[in-house]
Amino acid sequence: MSRPVAMITGPTSGIGTGFARRYAIDGHDLVLVARDVERLERLAAELHDEAGATVEVLPADLAVAADRARVADRLSAGVRILVNNAGFGTSGEFWTADYQSLQSQLDVNVTAVMQLTHAALPPMLEAGAGTVINVASVAGLLPGRGSTYSASKAWVIAFSEGLANGLGGTGVGVHALCPGFVRTEFHERAGIDMAGTPSFLWLDVADVVRDCLADVAKEQVVIVPGLQYKVLTTGGRMVPRNLVRAMTKVVGRGRGRT
Repeated sequence: MSRPVAMITGPTSGIGTGFARRYAIDGHDLVLVARDVERLERLAAELHDEAGATVEVLPADLAVAADRARVADRLSAGVRILVNNAGFGTSGEFWTADYQSLQSQLDVNVTAVMQLTHAALPPMLEAGAGTVINVASVAGLLPGRGSTYSASKAWVIAFSEGLANGLGGTGVGVHALCPGFVRTEFHERAGIDMAGTPSFLWLDVADVVRDCLADVAKEQVVIVPGLQYKVLTTGGRMVPRNLVRAMTKVVGRGRGRT
């Protein structure tokens, strides 16, 4: 029998690499989507050698409409799993940030998620099986860590919840993964200073992926890895919004992030 196929965007580091390795070990072939061809090909070779996975490399910049269309075309041919992991944040203040950088952030964090999910769902529904994991963030549940990035992740969560409601009984699941601070390249690439962040707030990639897939199996829609973040997000729903903003401003540093 042929192996199921998982497409993962942004797999060359961090959470994306974690999903790629886990799905390869679990018996999936892969389609890997990212801008860095060299890192894509190196990861593809590693996963083939370590897990016997057949890996298709699809170089693309998801901030570019033509590249998003190419990836959507590949999804229209069918995959069993789609992990919309690609995304980025930026440092600085919203009102002084380069507008095109902000637009690119929305194109990757929001438009790509919508377009790729739209392309992936019809063949999944025809097969009666499939999973879409949209990587959001605790920032989408708790305000105060930056306006544009937080808003983009809040969109991903609402989008995923709405789709999950509509897909009940079809065999296709949509999930929003909402991690907190994870030990990856994310903050360094964004130019965000994380010095002084309490150690108990950091999560490991392997734990995030493990917890996510366990909750996917339980058909949880909004998935928050880590007990500390479950407590924070649950508390955030129970107290006034002004107190939540004050808390996240202290913990997550409200300024210096778009």
